[in-house]
Amino acid sequence: MKYTGVIPAFYACYDSEGNVSKDRTKALAEYLMGKGVNGLYVCGSSGECIYQNVEERKMILESVMEVCKGKITIIAHIAAPSTRDSIALAKHAESLGVDAIAAIPPIYFRLPESSIYKYWTDMVEATNLDFIIYNIPQTTGYNLSVSLFERMIAHPRVIGVKNSSMPVLDIEQFKAHGGKDCVIFNGPDEQFVAGRLMGADAGIGGTYGAMPELFIKANECIEKSDVKTAREIQVAINDIIMSMCSVKGNLYAVIKGIIRLNGLDIGSVRAPLEEVERLEQNKVKVIWEKINTAIAKFC
Repeated sequence: MKYTGVIPAFYACYDSEGNVSKDRTKALAEYLMGKGVNGLYVCGSSGECIYQNVEERKMILESVMEVCKGKITIIAHIAAPSTRDSIALAKHAESLGVDAIAAIPPIYFRLPESSIYKYWTDMVEATNLDFIIYNIPQTTGYNLSVSLFERMIAHPRVIGVKNSSMPVLDIEQFKAHGGKDCVIFNGPDEQFVAGRLMGADAGIGGTYGAMPELFIKANECIEKSDVKTAREIQVAINDIIMSMCSVKGNLYAVIKGIIRLNGLDIGSVRAPLEEVERLEQNKVKVIWEKINTAIAKFC
């Protein structure tokens, strides 16, 4: 049951000088937990992990665990450019008592599947934690094959995959090949409802934190077989996401602006990610209002 429902991808929280803020990290964890989410996915893509060093990532996870340990599910993304750093992050996550670790495949160099298998397996064998494969081909350049998936899932601690490829067919295929005990997390927020209907057990998403109420309600509708309302909520969510993407500035900078309008300042994004342009700030407010209108309608 701990790998079900709505699990927001946690955002990096910085102070006014762009340093990781423990206080703001704890505040965001409290904020999201208060919304009723099932868990948090910490130090992933939405958490800007690729632009943080190992010590910063440890600090973020420590701060989240101070607030959330034993209350909601915590999945720590521990992939780093080197296997050595990934293993260090994995062992640190285990020492804090997280529920699971997850990892993308190796980045930058296009490595053969034998290297990807070893990269993941070295992390799996470094701890006794549940391990989740993270398939996100649009950023890593590698799309998880069924053959490698089957090879990985044979390991008893590999419990499933967070699938962020766009075709919902991939979710159905991983579920079919992984077996009934394999956990599938829907990645693309734009297809949360479709992914759940095709077999995903839960969703992990980068826009959940901007509108957790809508994703939680959509999930409740799916559980109650109210597909009509779930679809209507997904349409509203997609309209909001398209509006977010139209703003000049990084998506996570837009989301942090929305959260700021909700009364919580978690800073901006780290370069080379771009902040929202000054003249675009009003668009962020319009999106915030659109989210509140949808929440009032469906929740």
